[in-house]
This record gives sequence, C-alpha cells and structure tokens, in this order.
Amino acid sequence: MAMDLNSMDEQNPDIKAQTGTLAIDLGNSTTVVAFQGARDTSPTLLNLPPISRIAGEVPSLIWSFKEEKSKVLVGQEVISSGLINSKSSDVISDFKRWIGAPASATTHRWDVLPEEAGEILLRAIWQRIPQDLIIQRLVLTAPVETYRAYRIWLTKACKEFPVKELALVDEPTAAAMGAGLIPGSKLLVVDIGGSTIDMSLVALEGGEGQAYPVAQLLRFGGQDLEGISKQALRCAKVLGKAGQRLGGRDIDRWIANHLYPKSSISDNLLNAAERLKCRLSDKGLKDTEVLTEPFKEKEAESKSLKLSRTELETLLIEQGFLNRLSSLLKQTISQGETNGCSLEELTGIVLVGGGSRIPMIRNWLQKHTQPAALITPPPIEAVAVGALRLTPGVTVKDVLNHGVSLRCWDQKSQKHIWHPLFVAGQPWPTTRPLEIVLAANQKNQIELELVLGEPVQNTHEIIYLDGIPTIQETPPQKKITHWRERPLAILLSPPGQPGEDCVKLHFSINSGCKLQVEGIDLRSGQEISKEILGT
Repeated sequence: MAMDLNSMDEQNPDIKAQTGTLAIDLGNSTTVVAFQGARDTSPTLLNLPPISRIAGEVPSLIWSFKEEKSKVLVGQEVISSGLINSKSSDVISDFKRWIGAPASATTHRWDVLPEEAGEILLRAIWQRIPQDLIIQRLVLTAPVETYRAYRIWLTKACKEFPVKELALVDEPTAAAMGAGLIPGSKLLVVDIGGSTIDMSLVALEGGEGQAYPVAQLLRFGGQDLEGISKQALRCAKVLGKAGQRLGGRDIDRWIANHLYPKSSISDNLLNAAERLKCRLSDKGLKDTEVLTEPFKEKEAESKSLKLSRTELETLLIEQGFLNRLSSLLKQTISQGETNGCSLEELTGIVLVGGGSRIPMIRNWLQKHTQPAALITPPPIEAVAVGALRLTPGVTVKDVLNHGVSLRCWDQKSQKHIWHPLFVAGQPWPTTRPLEIVLAANQKNQIELELVLGEPVQNTHEIIYLDGIPTIQETPPQKKITHWRERPLAILLSPPGQPGEDCVKLHFSINSGCKLQVEGIDLRSGQEISKEILGT
C-alpha cells in the first residue's frame, strides 16, 4: 500500500447539509457575508433582510439617535430610512479603518467608539443568519497593519457567539486566495471601495518547502485559544502600502453634481447616480452610448440622469481621480522597492472593491503595472471567498501530521543532505507541485534513487493548525527516519555525469494524502511517468 502521510482515519462527513462555515469580511463601506456548507463546492452569499442591500452585501453603516442611544439602525436600514443626510441623526460610517488603530491616530466625531460600532454590526449580522444554517465555524478578515490589535478586538466582539470554531485571516492573503493565486506569491492588492482606495504590496506566506497560509484559530471546541495556542502568526508581509479616503461614493457625488449642479444632493439622487455608474461599467456597452437612470425626489416630479461612459471617464479625469491613483501607486511601489520588491517581481495585481468594475480604472492599472498580470476576481466577495478557502472543512481538506524529506547529494559539501518536500502542517491535497532538479554525482551514473525519510519528532505538543489539533515537535526537527519501502529508481539514459542536471521532478500530495512524483529527463526530453511513492 502507498504511504499515508497523515496516518489517520478520515472523519465521517457531517450529515447535516446546512452545517458549515460562515465568513464575514468587514469593510469600510461594505461588509460581505458568505456561507459554505460542509458538502458544498462553492460559497453562497447570504441575503440578510432588512440590513443587506443585495445578497451578501451589508452597507457598513450604523445610525443612532443622540437622544435615544438604544435606537439603532444597521446597514441598508440606514439607507432605506433616508437618514444619511438627516441632521437629526448620527450616521457612523468608515469606522472599520479605526478599529485596532492607536488612539492618537483615531479621528472621528461619533459618541460611539469604532470598536463598539463594529460590534453592533457583527451582532446585527449574526442575529439575522437564517435559522436553517448551523454555523460550525466563523472566519473573519483583518487588515495586516493592525492585525494583532484587531485580533484581540474580534475575540472580544465574538465572545458571545455560539460557535465552536473562530478563525482569522489577513485581507491581502484572503484576496489572493479568492483570486486563485498560490502561496508564496508577491502581489499588489488594489481595493477601491465605497469610501476608500487602499493599495497593499504584500508577500504571502508559503511556497516551496514551506507550510501554506492557513486561518489563525482563535477558538476551538468552544474554548478561546488566546494565550494558549502555539500557532504562529502567519499573515502576509506588507512590503508597501498607501491609502486615500476617496472611493465609489465620491464618484456618485461627482455624477450627481455634474448632472444637477444647482440641486442639493439628496439620498435618492445619490443612489440613482450609483445605479447609473454600475450600468456604465457593464461589459459590451459602447463608450458613447448614453444611458438614462430615472429617480424621484420626495413630493416632486420624476427626474432622470443621463450619461455615457466617455462622459464619466472625462469627469473622473477632471476630478483628478487618475492622478490620485498614480500618486498612490508610486508611493506603494517605492516602498516595495525599498523592501527589495520591484514591480517586475510581482505575481499579479489583484483588483477588488466595487470601484474596480469601472473599465477605465482597470485599463489604467493594467497599463501602469506591466509586466504584472491584472487579476480581477469577483470584486465584492473575493476576500470573503478567499477566507473560506483558507479555513478547514471547505477546500483545505486536512493538514499533514508528518513531514517528508528527500535525500539529495550536495555538490558543495560533497555529502548527502535531506531536502524537505512537505512539512507538518501543510494542507493537502496540494494546489501546485513542488519542482526539484536533480543532478548526477558519479561518472556514468545510470540511475537516481529517490530515498525518502520522515523527520523524527523528539518532543511533542498539541497545537492548532488550520482548525485541526495537530501534533508538532519542538525543538525543530533534526533527525530523519528512512522510509522502509524500496526507493524508486529513475533510469538515466544516457548515463549522467557529476554535477550534470539530469531530471526535473514534480512532487505533490493527492486527494488520498499519498505522495506522488512525475517529471522529465532534461537531456532527452523523455517524460517520467507519475508514480505513487512509498509503495
């Protein structure tokens, strides 16, 4: 039989089809709520009336009446009640950016603290989760720059939620996973939201020979792990960042003021401008085609907004929107270069947020970030979907309890060394093969033997990785135990010579947690057929 890297029985699938994971991506302007059942292959955006605008999207708004603080409206309730421009109300918005920030950096006019506003929004969402959904685990997202303080706040804010597992992922990593990028990538995340533009140049955890990024567990089995779990902090590393309090809602105001310059900007007018902006971003629309968006002011005749995509683009240029993008991009890339990362090294540019739908913005970024590829996942839900992918029980099936290493000849030291292929804590099945090039070490060498071994765990402790209790050694692994199975021999034709690169191999772990290898002879081009190792 093939060597099982986990050496543990798989658990029976949950018999309740609606048991699963809930992801909440708290945003400056929009909070996204997604659910994925234990047997589902893709997530579902949840409709949470009356606080959601559309399925999965809750405006990040809180309204409280100063004379009656117990009276609170949340999300779409604030918009539907027409209270955004009401002088008698205190609308709390854009509070997410201040959660976890130093008190000296916080500037807001509300009586409610940003952390309190965040708790109100989270509770309102939790209270409206459909009753037929059984939430086994809750995963939330956090900004990298305030990750530690944000984590402490979330643990407290979610303390009363009856969920057994609570996990946290950083937003850039979640955005990258939502876009389908691989661990170890370097990327620029451009988030154009309703009220802010945020650019983050980040390096993701993981890569060849390293454990992949996983959600950091804050609670397991109902027990809070703060101060108990030994799971290391493994969020993306920020290499450069810049932000501006300018976003989609500002574009809506520009449209409204451009078309009705002598009118006060009411809630109905602003919402009509937003609808028109979205329609002007539809694929297949001609640049010069004029669209009409009707709206009605209170106790007034029906009116309409008329605009073409060309006119919108001219308006954005006149208002300096592209100049601001240029300034933010230069600032971010400059910081990245200071930290040893240039634009040419990036795996891709991940564009998210509602404003990323505007074709001119996409085209501008594509032009100014070459040669990096522009990656455009679903703009609103990308981070929430990525958070689900980083959470156990969804697409990450399990983690390895044991590592595996390959014995290689080191030309410099003239002796054999052990090269780690996969490490304990590595999620499986793997999403991308590990590539290794092997050279001959003897004259006229006719074969290469793949000698495998398992790092010996001298002492053990229970830690939590990817939401699963995992045995891991401490101190670091040093000894290697050879696999007892006969090594796989790869024939070399023609025979190899010392120091000559002979074969390129791709190692992976399949859905049965078995180590497999395939490759190619670099001299002859002959393929090396796939083999299961450890048989």
